[in-house]
Amino acid sequence: MPGPPMLNGPFTMPMVKDFIPRRLQPWLYLLCAVVFQMTSCLYMGSLSHLVGSTGLMREDLLFVNACAVVGVNMPFPFLFRMKFRFTNRRLLIVATSVMIACNFFAMHTTSLPLLCVLAYLAGFFKLCGTFEIMSNIQLWMTPKRDFRIFFPLLYIIVLGDISMSGWVAAHLTYYFGSWQMMNWFIIGAQLLVLLFVFTCTRSFRFMKPMPFVSLDYLGCALWSALLLEGIFIFSYGEYYNWSDSHIWRMVAFVFLPVTLIVCVGRMLHIRHPYIAPEAWKYKTIIPMLGIFFVLDLINSTNNALFNVFTSGVLHYGYLTSSTFNLVGFFGTVIGCMICYVWFNVLKQNSFNRLFIIGFMMLLMYVVVMYFNISPTINIEKLYLPVLLRTTGYAMFFVSLTVYLTQFMPFQHFFMGLTMMGFIRNGLADSICTGTFSFLMRHHVAENLQRWAWEGPLDMAQPLMVSIKQLYGATCMFGVIVLLAFMLWDMPMIKSSFRRIPYWNKVGQEMKKEEKRG
Repeated sequence: MPGPPMLNGPFTMPMVKDFIPRRLQPWLYLLCAVVFQMTSCLYMGSLSHLVGSTGLMREDLLFVNACAVVGVNMPFPFLFRMKFRFTNRRLLIVATSVMIACNFFAMHTTSLPLLCVLAYLAGFFKLCGTFEIMSNIQLWMTPKRDFRIFFPLLYIIVLGDISMSGWVAAHLTYYFGSWQMMNWFIIGAQLLVLLFVFTCTRSFRFMKPMPFVSLDYLGCALWSALLLEGIFIFSYGEYYNWSDSHIWRMVAFVFLPVTLIVCVGRMLHIRHPYIAPEAWKYKTIIPMLGIFFVLDLINSTNNALFNVFTSGVLHYGYLTSSTFNLVGFFGTVIGCMICYVWFNVLKQNSFNRLFIIGFMMLLMYVVVMYFNISPTINIEKLYLPVLLRTTGYAMFFVSLTVYLTQFMPFQHFFMGLTMMGFIRNGLADSICTGTFSFLMRHHVAENLQRWAWEGPLDMAQPLMVSIKQLYGATCMFGVIVLLAFMLWDMPMIKSSFRRIPYWNKVGQEMKKEEKRG
């Protein structure tokens, strides 16, 4: 039965049963969010075991992981409609059950199409569950409904769990000798979440349910297909030798353009599109997409160059390499807390300065790595560049999201998150990683040819020199971008920041929009 409307008073969680202490309730929900954010389908922390056990190529597994990342990005335009249609209890039960099923079936199949579908569904419901949890404790995190407090704390969980998931997967795989242990670990954790939801929550509504209509499911599927086609082009580019392959040419020159035309045409000609055309007209959207692309270009050197250096030159195993995930977690926490202090303690409104500081940290990571490329380097000397990269990346991620809230009204904000996700959730990383792989192959071939006359040559030497050359090129590109940031006259925000609206007010606005539509 519908409950009373939610009042704009002290923070409460009426969906949690009364025998749970009030002070403990939001912490339990926060723990559930941590479990959700650690959940995927296949876990890249045990990538080498996955390649050997499943018989799939490295490119296949990375593409499956990209499907999960795309799945995380796509529910944003639907989230409020789900919240206003279903109860918190039902949403969490469904999200948890789907993720448990995806993890279970992923252990028992080697079918690449099926794994892609499972990964997409796991990512999709991972975000649905996380949003439902965080939307119910956001007033506990920031009673003033301040985005500048909410997003730094949120991204400690979102970005931090990415690092911790890899670290946990590597250690479980090492100590139990099976990559499936991570899936069983997540299934066990999700079952505990399911038990908590069944026993400690109740159905509660703060407003009458809205009809689950006027949702562009086909638009969501088309935009997802467009992203995955772009990721396929760059993920399999080296394997298919780019345009030499008939399959690659079909995807790049037939499927991708046709899907793009259909997506844009549908967006312009239906009443309630997945992404409204008005969302593309904000003056900040294109520059922010470009900033995210540059950000992912530098961050992608972690997979394309750093991991190649630690595995191909230093010969670190996956357990040793997992220590970098732990360092990355601390870097994420530091970056998010710098943003928190910048906005809420120092009371700074200058995003341009914060962007420059974050980008300088990313650039320092590239410079330090350039001078650290050596076959005799100690692992401790690699902790600093990892810390710099993850700190700078977290600062950029948080500050750009807060910046987006100030220029896009709440009506289009979640569409804006999806649009940002087109770049930051898989596509930019695949483009940059594929480009670096292409350049790496050519640099290694040139270096081998250059030194062939000297006699027998260790393969690690030309590989190491090629990595250093690409780090140097990235550094020069980064300096140019840094200068552009310093010269960019970024539009300033008002002294009073926009705040998170109350959900019942959002629901009322959505009802009005439905009546107008």
